[in-house]
Amino acid sequence: MRNTGSVFLAALLAAMLAVAGFWFVSTRVGNGQEHPLVLSSNGARTISSSGYPDFVDAASLVTPAVVHVKTTYATTASGRSYLDLFGLPQSPEPATGSGSGVLLTPDGYIATNNHVVDNASGIEVVLPDKRSFEAKLIGVDPSTDLALLKVDGQELPYVALGNSDSVQVGEWVLAVGYPLSLSSTVTAGIISAKGRSIGILNQPSQGGFADPQQAGNTAIESFLQTDAAINPGNSGGALINASGQLIGINTAIASQTGSYAGYGFAIPVNLMQKVVEDLRKHGQVKRGYLGVSFPAPAVEDQILKERGIDPATVKGVYIMGVQPNSAASAAGLEEGDIIQSIDGVDVGSSAGLSERIARHYPGDKLEVTYLRDGRSRSTSVVLNGDEEAVAGTEGEGAGLQAKLGATFEPVPDQVKQRYGLRSGVYVAEVQRGGFFDTAGIPRGTIITSVNGRRVNSVADMDRAINSSRSGSVRLNGITPDGSSFVISIPLSA
Repeated sequence: MRNTGSVFLAALLAAMLAVAGFWFVSTRVGNGQEHPLVLSSNGARTISSSGYPDFVDAASLVTPAVVHVKTTYATTASGRSYLDLFGLPQSPEPATGSGSGVLLTPDGYIATNNHVVDNASGIEVVLPDKRSFEAKLIGVDPSTDLALLKVDGQELPYVALGNSDSVQVGEWVLAVGYPLSLSSTVTAGIISAKGRSIGILNQPSQGGFADPQQAGNTAIESFLQTDAAINPGNSGGALINASGQLIGINTAIASQTGSYAGYGFAIPVNLMQKVVEDLRKHGQVKRGYLGVSFPAPAVEDQILKERGIDPATVKGVYIMGVQPNSAASAAGLEEGDIIQSIDGVDVGSSAGLSERIARHYPGDKLEVTYLRDGRSRSTSVVLNGDEEAVAGTEGEGAGLQAKLGATFEPVPDQVKQRYGLRSGVYVAEVQRGGFFDTAGIPRGTIITSVNGRRVNSVADMDRAINSSRSGSVRLNGITPDGSSFVISIPLSA
């Protein structure tokens, strides 16, 4: 258990109890659950007469391009059984959400967080000049919590992209967004840390559980940490440098109350750029895979000590395992190797390694420097694609569906449309004594995603389970009483 408390995957609800932990910073109310991109260097840093950075120019450059993202959700009435979805029609109760987004191109492509728009039945974008657009969802990437929207517009204001690799701890930054559904708001702070992994994309929400040693490899977390004030509604907004360049997408906060407490987290723009360009071109992310496992940051020291290794001697990323038939295996990497750099760039943490690999495509060739038996070595690695990565892991999750103790059926399209769902597999039967029965997941539950992958059929579910590369399977769903849940199941369980 984390000593900071629970980690919540659901977007903030107005009525949610305040618990210590990490929070996404979009808001929802009601009964709902919540052109090519080219690096540019426009903008100029100025210093005021007081000797402090003057953020007036930076704010004026970016504020017009940060938008208010308003979402609507179709949900069932409180306490109404989801089994009734397959019977008489029911009147859904509306719910609304609020977040932020960043215009990336003059023709209306907008980056935001996946959790801001997840399962929304409608998305409206409002510019600071009060112009309003209906937005189309181009694609999402749950592994990075990014989403790409498109509005029909021309000559819209847009941001210049900076370089998150060059960001320094202690550097002044601004956070721009729509906190608490207010109008456009700018706050200032510094970069407090880089390459921060907080586990928010892998951990369960209320009522869920996870083996902390198994979590950590499906999501890609290498956040920029800032003390610029970020509050609910800032999700998807801009983190910019003093020159007015975008360096990150604001995503989460660490707080005991769900409001600002000095710790905000943003997705680095260099990672965002690759993800949104993939979504724009393909509707999905094409990601290269190395095929190694490593300890989750929260338990890394503990695991190393258990293996008789002094954590202070590990200057890089310790490989706990190498998947068969993977890119790493083909390149000769082994368990116990310590990866020190990728293409000459030092990787001092698993978060940094994950981000560096996530910027590449299947087939990309990388030079990996690693330490084995005290000697520095190097090898060339050609990254695998999704299909190869799945082929290398098939069998690891074999039989897991039977272990769940449940049978599944597709959710009819008309039901998903009526209730604002974009995915779902219906739990048709729960076997007594099985995992679902023990965990209290009843018949009539709808599983919406497995390890962040949307599932629309039993085949989708099998594929998502068998492709797990983290040692655990994470299920998102909605129970018959309309409550959302996230539960994480260690494969070794």
